Amino acid sequence: MIDSPGRSGQQADRSGCAVLNKGGKVVGNPRRESTDRRVRRTRKAVQQALIELVLEKGYEAVTVTDLINRADVGRSTFYAHFTDKQDVLFSNLDELSGLLRLAPAAAPGTLFAFSLPMFEHLHEQRRLARALLGRRGGSAVLARGEQILATVVRDELLAALPPRSAPPPSLDLLVTCVVGAFMALLRKWADGEITATPTEMDAAFRAVVTPGVETALAAGRRP
Repeated sequence: MIDSPGRSGQQADRSGCAVLNKGGKVVGNPRRESTDRRVRRTRKAVQQALIELVLEKGYEAVTVTDLINRADVGRSTFYAHFTDKQDVLFSNLDELSGLLRLAPAAAPGTLFAFSLPMFEHLHEQRRLARALLGRRGGSAVLARGEQILATVVRDELLAALPPRSAPPPSLDLLVTCVVGAFMALLRKWADGEITATPTEMDAAFRAVVTPGVETALAAGRRP
């Protein structure tokens, strides 16, 4: 049953499960929105707890109990959102993956559009960068980060080829070299071993990697 319209001209059912406008269309679901906000808050609290704990004692030493206590959530609540501490870790890294894929397309003839946006984002989120990508992050972080970046780099290199061109035989090697160089710079920068601006880091990465990659791609285009 629908209550009479309120001051806003909208109608709500008695359970509060939906809000209807004058045309009878659903324009909101208060209970669902409240639940979604609660889910986001819980996930964010656990993700933030992981960052703090990694900075304090390193990823390998962090336990699920540590996360539960620091985030102040129940064990059943934790497992309703995450399977284990690695799942929490990957959820943080997946946000970085989204940033990589949202990076603006590179100008024609320019490679590695992800580089500067990534350095800029991690400069703004220095605690996150140090926790996930610094030496305290552990091998699981490095492996996952390399996996995410390799997919992005491979897509960029394939996009740089002329239409209907076959991938160069050295594609896998190129991807490995690019990912290795970027992650090495990123980790040292995150740990404070390198002092430079995001623009300087991006320029250094491109100066070292781009010439070799362009040479390899050009060789692959030759008949």
